Amino acid sequence: MKYFFSMLCCLSVLVLNSQTDSTHVKQVDSIPKWELKNRTSLDINEVSFVNWSAGGSNSISALLGVRSELNYRYGLFKWKNLAVANYGVNKQEDQKLRKTTDELELISTLGFQTDSLSKWYFSARFNFKTQFTNGYNYPNRSTPISKFMSPGYLFLGGGVEYGKDVDKFSVYFSPMTFKSTFVLDEALSNAGSFGVTPAVFDDQGNIIKHGQRVRTEIGILLTNYLESRVYDNVDLKSRISFYTDYLNSFGNIDLDWEVIFNFKVNQYVRATLGSHLRYDNDVKTFVNVLNELGTEEEMLKEGAKMQWKQILGIGVVVDL
Repeated sequence: MKYFFSMLCCLSVLVLNSQTDSTHVKQVDSIPKWELKNRTSLDINEVSFVNWSAGGSNSISALLGVRSELNYRYGLFKWKNLAVANYGVNKQEDQKLRKTTDELELISTLGFQTDSLSKWYFSARFNFKTQFTNGYNYPNRSTPISKFMSPGYLFLGGGVEYGKDVDKFSVYFSPMTFKSTFVLDEALSNAGSFGVTPAVFDDQGNIIKHGQRVRTEIGILLTNYLESRVYDNVDLKSRISFYTDYLNSFGNIDLDWEVIFNFKVNQYVRATLGSHLRYDNDVKTFVNVLNELGTEEEMLKEGAKMQWKQILGIGVVVDL
């Protein structure tokens, strides 16, 4: 908690010391400029065994990624838009097809500089996240634990953003960010998944009051984005965010940190090593346990835990 507020204090000091001399303002581009970047990637991993004495299971996995950026600049005004979609599956010889990655994210940021020499922007940011298909706690395939817009996350707020080269490095701080959690599936909302208020039942199990479909919070958001060339053929991208709600458990920080290393082989082939770390106190975990008879598995809800996903693959990349 104290480290979080220390970061906020340091950020405030930087804001106060970032005033520039208006007599040395450099000329800005007076022509509106649009820039569009599209990238599609496909990573495939395959393992096959034939009379392998040590044993093993044949498997194949694929990950499709689409990234699109549309940016606008005019004078001291900038508008950055980003859409990211990732979907991955895995198939082993003795198992049915399983989902490994499922992400859809939209980010839009408006920024305005006080002058052309300043590294600070007054910014407003929109961020939306959800998934495409049902998620399961494998091997259980009968009861989805997540769906499209269950959950869905919406962040909307305003603040300040710092960056010498804001497209490569930026720190964004918003003291007033609205966060909405959507759980539009009836079964999941009635169960109180992802922090919404669960349904109220009578003694016979009948619903008296349906579960909450949307939960709204307001709090502090701090994010950092870094894009850097580590070596001649190795690029690093890091994106981290911290969020705490003013009204519910203030100081309990939600964390979302993604780090990706891209190893370039040539213009079209590259390897990827990625790590994604998450913690959200509203997202509870489930474990499979045996019932009293010891014959059937049941789902037991536990507290929130740190979530981690690691990706390693090689594939093709096409820039459009």
